[in-house]
Amino acid sequence: MEKVTINFLGTGNAIPTKEKNHTAILASFKNEIILVDCGEGTQRQLKIAGLSAHKINRILITHWHGDHILGLPGLFETLVMTGYTKKLKIYGPKGTKYFMSILLKLIPGLKLLLEIHEVSGKFIDEKDFYIEAKPMSHGVPTNAYAIVIKDKIRIDKNKIKKLRIPQSPLLGKLQQGKDIIIDNKKIKAKDVTYLEKGKKVSFILDTKMNDNSIKLAKNSDILIIESAFSSEEARKAKAKEHLTSEEAAIIAKKAKVKQLILTHISQRYEHCPEVIENEAKKIFKNVSIAKDFDKIEV
Repeated sequence: MEKVTINFLGTGNAIPTKEKNHTAILASFKNEIILVDCGEGTQRQLKIAGLSAHKINRILITHWHGDHILGLPGLFETLVMTGYTKKLKIYGPKGTKYFMSILLKLIPGLKLLLEIHEVSGKFIDEKDFYIEAKPMSHGVPTNAYAIVIKDKIRIDKNKIKKLRIPQSPLLGKLQQGKDIIIDNKKIKAKDVTYLEKGKKVSFILDTKMNDNSIKLAKNSDILIIESAFSSEEARKAKAKEHLTSEEAAIIAKKAKVKQLILTHISQRYEHCPEVIENEAKKIFKNVSIAKDFDKIEV
């Protein structure tokens, strides 16, 4: 099964610190290199991580608050100056086309081919994967995203060898779930194939508690979610339309995810992240806090 690689480029809150940059996450699989948000300093984080901005072909914007998008102008200019020739596809919530038009006025004469979309629901559906968006609740139009690698029917090579089925288009039919006939003998697809389950990675960045967060994260292998406040600051979290660590864990538990990764951590927890992590672990055991330059595969 195709692996999804996640590189955390920025895991901080609205104010960066020495250890945590503004939000940016890179998701890579097959020929897809997808940047989720682009906070200030993202292109430098890419350099430090040894990753190439030139390989990025899609950008998912969760919302248009500065700590999630102020890295875009610099990234665009660098791409142009270093010979980026692909079409860069940008997706975001309602208002994305307007805000992009404003942002591009800051970079007159930018010769970069951009394709801009305002999205909701399943907005990319390819042979091997799809991406969906659901609206969140954060005071401004906000999306959360799920990248889903689709299930695949695989051929059991040992069974094929035992039955002496030759390498031919017949194998393709079996993989499509179709029975075949060889030497007047019927071979059922279900007897020589197996289902390889896909993967799902969900990104929920900046929102207060809402039902869509649970729907989007449902059955995720990994849920990457903001956790700006501890439960002691629940009132402040609600006022600023953010999640507490407990709420993030509740979403993970209700959505039946396998692994929970907390990000977008406030600077006030810079030296005591265990406060956030321990609160979440009381509700959902498999939880960790993302750090800048962490790399995981699923």
